[in-house]
Parts: sequence; structure tokens; C-alpha cells
Amino acid sequence: MFEEYFVKLLALVERKSKITELFYPIVMILQRENIARNQDVVFQTLGNEDIIRIPAFDFLKESEWLLKSINEHEGEFILPYIETFVRNIFTHSLKAKSSDKTDIRIVLHDRRTKINSEMGFSIKSQLGGDSTLLNASKATNFCFKIEGADFSDEEIDAINNLNPKKNKVIERVNAIRAKGAVLIYDRIDSAMFRNNLVMLDGDLPIIIANLLLAQLNTGISTLKELVETITVINPLEYDLSHASPFYEYKIKHLLTAVALGMMPAKAWNGRYEANGGYLVVKKDGDILCYHFYDRNRFEDYLYSNAYLERSSTTRHEYAAIVKDTDGTLSFKLNFQVRLK
Repeated sequence: MFEEYFVKLLALVERKSKITELFYPIVMILQRENIARNQDVVFQTLGNEDIIRIPAFDFLKESEWLLKSINEHEGEFILPYIETFVRNIFTHSLKAKSSDKTDIRIVLHDRRTKINSEMGFSIKSQLGGDSTLLNASKATNFCFKIEGADFSDEEIDAINNLNPKKNKVIERVNAIRAKGAVLIYDRIDSAMFRNNLVMLDGDLPIIIANLLLAQLNTGISTLKELVETITVINPLEYDLSHASPFYEYKIKHLLTAVALGMMPAKAWNGRYEANGGYLVVKKDGDILCYHFYDRNRFEDYLYSNAYLERSSTTRHEYAAIVKDTDGTLSFKLNFQVRLK
């Protein structure tokens, strides 16, 4: 029963709807030191010694109750009964380390190759707010030089202190442009993030900088629309006479790398940690699988659902004019991506 339940949920999906004829049977679920398998849920040590056996029905009952409680609450809340159940199954932490892209490891049976493979999956939940694909940090700051106008210290302070309830970043940029100045991409603050991007594609730093500027200019946030916008502008002057999707292709590869392995502040070796893909928990409790085996669908899912979000202007030295020792003025925009 337990295995059949997960087989039905792990249907390959596109545009967040099931493709019921495509699924991957689960052989075993591995998380931390415990292993769940069989019709009953059997927790074992890594040495295959049984710790506890619980009927699969108990897990289904607890999961349904937990889903109902989550949907009835907002923000943080406490569920003592669930905490007791979790402790009883020797689970001390449900969350993976922030430095780990893999939330759970699953042994799947591929019906096409007839091979069982252990895969790492990242879990994204739609039960609360939109999940983050790329977190904002100082490492994701893109620095733009301010050229074409001079600013006194008083004017700099006035712009940096603009604090409307909405569109704070846009208001500050508009104040800079009102003086006749322009923003010219200069660098990424983090050499580590720059190297990771360049390893993927040498043009990505410039492409992302243009996406950030396009967001300011148009008010568009969805990544797909922003890519379409800069494709028309074609800042890198690619040969588009044959309709080659240069910008789309490069951004799709970036999203895949970020989803499965790359982190901005950590040197990336090009390997995917979450080599299975994504498990998406929908609001109705359904669990859908975007498997990396079907790479085109996985990339399309990320590309169609990703959008840029502006981070807090009180953190990461973001959205403020900075005056360097040589008098050069710069303005930082932050690259943060969420999935809707």
C-alpha cells in the first residue's frame, strides 16, 4: 500500500498537471540514517538492522492530518502531536542543510532501462509562499556604475533614503536617471559567483545584468518574459537570423544548475547534487515529480515558473548608491529567483 501510494503520486508532470501514464516506481526511500520500505514502513540503520516497523496506513493518516493543519494556519505554528510522531520515527530534522541541494534520496526503478538507481531530489512546497530557487545574498549583488551625471553627498543621501511603501528600488533608480545618469554594468561583487556563472557560460554575467535592467525598465518579473524582452534588444549582438534561442538556452541551463547543484557563494565543480530533480508538493497535498531524466520538461518547468524578486533593501548592501574612494559611484541590484 505504501509503495503503491507513492507510485501514484510520483507522476511525471508538465505545467503542474500529471502525466498519469509516466511514473517511476519507488523501491526505497532514504533520508539521513533511516530507510523506509515495503508495505509496512520499516526504519533501519545503515547496517540494515530494523529499528521500528509502522503500518503504512499510519503514515497516510498523519500526512493527511498534517496537510489539513498546514492549510488551516498561516505563518509559524506548533503541532505537538506531529512532533511526537516525528520523534517516534527517529527523525530529528526534516530540513536539509542550506548548503545541501538534496532533501531526500530515493531508489527508483526505471521501467525503460530496468535499472534501480539512487537519486537525490530537492523538495519544493507550494503549501506556503513561493519557494526560492536562488537566495539573495551579498554574493548575488550585481554592481552598476553610475555615469553621465554628478551627485553631491547630500543628493546621494537623499536618494538612498527614499523609502516609499512600494517600488522603492524603482523610485531610487528613477531619481538617478532624473539627473541624466545611466546604469552601466560593471561587475558581480562575488568572484566566486562570477566564476560559477562563467564556467557555465561566459556571457551569463552580462545576460543577467541585462535581465535586471529589463526588470527595472518594464516592471516585468517573470523570467521567461524578461528573456524574450532582452532577446529583442539583443545586447550581446548574437546572430538571430536563424531564430537561435541563445538567451533562452543559456538561462535554462543556469536555472538547472542552480536548482540541482550550484550555489553562489560556494565554488561549484559542475556536478549536480540533486541529480533526480524536483519533488513539488502542491496545495492539495499531491506530490509531483520533475525528473531530470526528462531534462527538457524539467527545464521548461523551471523556465516557465521562475521570476525575479527584489530582496530587502536593508540587507546585502542592495539598492543604494555607493561612493568609492576614487569618487566613482555605483548602484547594486540583487539577483534573486523564486518559483511560482
